[in-house]
Amino acid sequence: MVRKAAPRDCATITGSATEDIEETILVRYRVRLLDLNRHLFEVECSIENPEASQCFQMPSWIPGSYLLREFARHVVAIAAESGGAARPLEQIDKSTWCCRGAEGEVTVRAQVYALDQSVRGAWLDSSRAFFNGTCLFLMPQHRESEPVELYIEPPRHAACEDWRVATAMQPVNVDEQGFGSYRAADYDELIDHPVEIGDFESVEFEAAGVPHRLVVAGRFESDLERVATDLKQLCETQIDFFGRPPPFDRYCFLGLAVGDGYGGLEHRASSSLIFSRDDLPKPGEPGVPPDYQRFLGLASHEYFHTWHVKRTKPSAFVPYRLDRRNHTRLLWVFEGITSYYQELLLLRSGLVGTKTFLQRLGESLTRVYRTPGRLRQSLAASSFNAWDILYKPDPNNANAAVSYYGKGALVALALDLTLRTSGATEATLDDVMAELWRRHGAAGVGLPEDAFEPLAAEVAGLDLTDFFDTAVRGTDDPPLAELFAGVGIVLERRPQTGPDDRGGTPRGANGEPLTLGAAYRPRDSGLELTIVYDDGPAQRAGLAPADVLIALDRLKVNERNLRKRLQRFEPGERVTATLFRGDELLEVGLVLRPAPADTCYLRVDDAADETAAARRRAWLGD
Repeated sequence: MVRKAAPRDCATITGSATEDIEETILVRYRVRLLDLNRHLFEVECSIENPEASQCFQMPSWIPGSYLLREFARHVVAIAAESGGAARPLEQIDKSTWCCRGAEGEVTVRAQVYALDQSVRGAWLDSSRAFFNGTCLFLMPQHRESEPVELYIEPPRHAACEDWRVATAMQPVNVDEQGFGSYRAADYDELIDHPVEIGDFESVEFEAAGVPHRLVVAGRFESDLERVATDLKQLCETQIDFFGRPPPFDRYCFLGLAVGDGYGGLEHRASSSLIFSRDDLPKPGEPGVPPDYQRFLGLASHEYFHTWHVKRTKPSAFVPYRLDRRNHTRLLWVFEGITSYYQELLLLRSGLVGTKTFLQRLGESLTRVYRTPGRLRQSLAASSFNAWDILYKPDPNNANAAVSYYGKGALVALALDLTLRTSGATEATLDDVMAELWRRHGAAGVGLPEDAFEPLAAEVAGLDLTDFFDTAVRGTDDPPLAELFAGVGIVLERRPQTGPDDRGGTPRGANGEPLTLGAAYRPRDSGLELTIVYDDGPAQRAGLAPADVLIALDRLKVNERNLRKRLQRFEPGERVTATLFRGDELLEVGLVLRPAPADTCYLRVDDAADETAAARRRAWLGD
């Protein structure tokens, strides 16, 4: 069932309003859209029976995004009152304020600057409002386990009269547009329901009998009914993967269409998505074009997280400690495996076919094989150091580190194929995930640091020690060519043919392509080097990130003509590279080399024996 949301109806999908609440609420929040042009929210936190010295703390990070963002830095004004009078409020560290001598109820009122358009932040202007709770809500210390009520005030600005509220939080008493009071079981749930406010478009659908809603803010032109139909297929496939019923009674995709952007953040009953407006299908557009595949892959990834990271999660996240880094070596398990299944479940849902799945998988492999750092940093180390490496990238990251998303997906693929081709077990990664969900996600038990590997081995009935030693704690590439052969797939590798070559297809080059050994972006005066790869021609010649290459062999280069310039030379030929380093003009000798075979594509092996073909059918379907 797919139906367009009523224009002024916001509470339809978020649940039924509750008339009589017996539970006493002692912690209340109020959100006010204070000043659209100054981008200021006003947020109140009121608590009854406060401590003699009641402290309030703003989170330093948001679950799902592993970087200390220090949301307290956006508080531009803060004050406290109690018993009808102002009370002193002392800041005792970067994110904590304490109110002493309160009489009865104490209220802390803060003004928060909001101009972060990402899925991790808060935003307020004349076009829309959006916030994550971590950006706005002070946590009253020692009261974080109590139920809370949130009141979202209707905006007082004339430009906002058609604005509505979209959130998966449980409504208590809201008007037709969704403004009013909401309920959360505790502070952890309060901050796990992002809120979109504005004149957005939305559509409702049911998946496995559970109400879902897609909300899209921003300018776009699309057929949301078609998108909802596709999301229904995808959601039901994922629900069936983990088992009915799902662990939520409503779900909301909160989307923002922009000119150029991509990202998502998972929550317990919703996800925040930001994407290019061109990623949505045009009305009447046939098939599933690559841009739309990108959107569906993003939605698939964040929806899978509803089970696999929001409920099955590392013990290090139980509970979240929002004032410090929460280190774990298991992020590859949660992000890598999710990245693998986001694609596989697009295939299983029927939204893409085998050819498209293999092409997208080839593109994923290409991204990993073009990262020399995969041979230096292990997945375990990548997970542990996410706070200071993945989320704080520098120009040398590609040489020294690897993403637990990309290589984690590669290892998840290798583990699945290892089980499918071993001949000693009928188990697959699907079975491992089912048991992982049963023991940890459904049971609400965190996953200890050393628990995933023995669980996988137990389910498979195999000794997987060598696999994990190599794939997770080591830095060697898994033997994917051999594993693919076992399921009747051929992995091919070729040189990159140009900056727009993402892999996934067998397109060839004219002659033997040469490489600078660097990534770059266009500048008005040439090409700015963004990455200089280890042991490549650019690094050997002494070039560095931020250098601006303006000529080869004293002929001007730009993004359009670089490939043709390179075709003029032979491997091993020495050419003059002219560049700016800062404001200094330099010339260096550059010895060109053949481009490495780091671009991957996959094809079905029509000559595979029946055993391999049967495994392929079991993996990819008929």
